[in-house]
Amino acid sequence: MFHGLVQTDRRAKRTHETICGVSDDDFLRVEANDCPMSSCAAPAGSPCRTSRGRVAAQYHTARFRLVPHLAKALSVPVPPFRKPGSAWAELARPPAAGTVPAGHVRVGYARASTVRQSLDTQADSLRASGVTRIFAEKISTRALARPELDKAVALAREIHASGAAVTIVVHEHKRLGRGIELAALAEQLRAAGIGLEFLTGELQGSHDPSGVVVTVLAALSGMEREYIRDRTLEGHESARARGKSIGGAPVTDEAMLAVALHLRGQEMSLRDIAARLVIATGKKKGQHPSPTTVMRMLREHDEKTAAASVVA
Repeated sequence: MFHGLVQTDRRAKRTHETICGVSDDDFLRVEANDCPMSSCAAPAGSPCRTSRGRVAAQYHTARFRLVPHLAKALSVPVPPFRKPGSAWAELARPPAAGTVPAGHVRVGYARASTVRQSLDTQADSLRASGVTRIFAEKISTRALARPELDKAVALAREIHASGAAVTIVVHEHKRLGRGIELAALAEQLRAAGIGLEFLTGELQGSHDPSGVVVTVLAALSGMEREYIRDRTLEGHESARARGKSIGGAPVTDEAMLAVALHLRGQEMSLRDIAARLVIATGKKKGQHPSPTTVMRMLREHDEKTAAASVVA
């Protein structure tokens, strides 16, 4: 019994180590070979397929064992952009080593941090540079997932796999990301053999994603964010020292609090109380406060009252 547990534990460790040892770009090395399984026979450049003609969720063992460092792997998953489970279609074979790329394709990407910002300037700049396919989105740099950027990289991978050279074109390096995010993206593009080009800014021109320029850029971008944050906090502290309030104009006042307390005494809900209150000043004059604002106002009143009673 003990021997069986030891064997199971060893197998679990080997499985964990094998999965961890599979990198994101190993699928390219696997697809450099035809699948030797007669039931699949996927040609080089295409994912494996199931007997029902669907894209397999993982490459067949006989195929990924043709790659020396994957020979002992238990499984090598098909990347999501290959769309496992979809109808299988043969893709173009990868170009042989030393062959000249069959053309050069440029894929554009544009991003704005907020909904209010316009993407027109970036889009016009990309089109003027000859880019015809543009992926655009309005999303913060801090967002962990950027769907349109992922789509741009996936398309670039597909184009590169067909034998053409491909470059992702961006208006300015800050549109791609900052700090660690930019460094990770540069490494991803390097592994896939995808070029990178900036149309404006300090790094205008084409750059090798694995070069020192992008590495330094990632470090400087992270430093810049910290610098902006520090300046903002210093400004807030300076304003508070001079007696100025930070943030938007308050929407609550003593009159609103008195009415809210009266309505709460009638056991009305926060939503009903908010619907009966009206903001008297500021940009939101004439509007109703949110239930959250009413709850915060009443809670602050209760805390002050409790503190005053303790002192007394």
